[in-house]
Amino acid sequence: MFQPRVPVNPTPTREIVPVVTPTAIEQPHHNHAPSHCYCQNPAPARTSVQLTPGSLMGLAVVGGGVVLVVGAVLVSLLLAVAITGVSVAICALVIRSLVTTDATRR
Repeated sequence: MFQPRVPVNPTPTREIVPVVTPTAIEQPHHNHAPSHCYCQNPAPARTSVQLTPGSLMGLAVVGGGVVLVVGAVLVSLLLAVAITGVSVAICALVIRSLVTTDATRR
């Protein structure tokens, strides 16, 4: 059931099409002479992000704004659900009252 299936060529000869596996992409070779570095520090694997106090303050302000907006949306959704629940309860009371008064009049 979970065995891989070999794709079949839809031609009438029913030749089996080999499955192509991706190979590594070769990087182009540069023809310049390597520069000699006499320092003992290895190159970093990736660049690090430098955060200044101003950028940290900006991130804090943006984060606070996002929290406030998401909070306002969630509170408004909760308020909408509460108002809908109260209106359905009032409709149920009115319908029950109409049904009981109609039953007592007969």
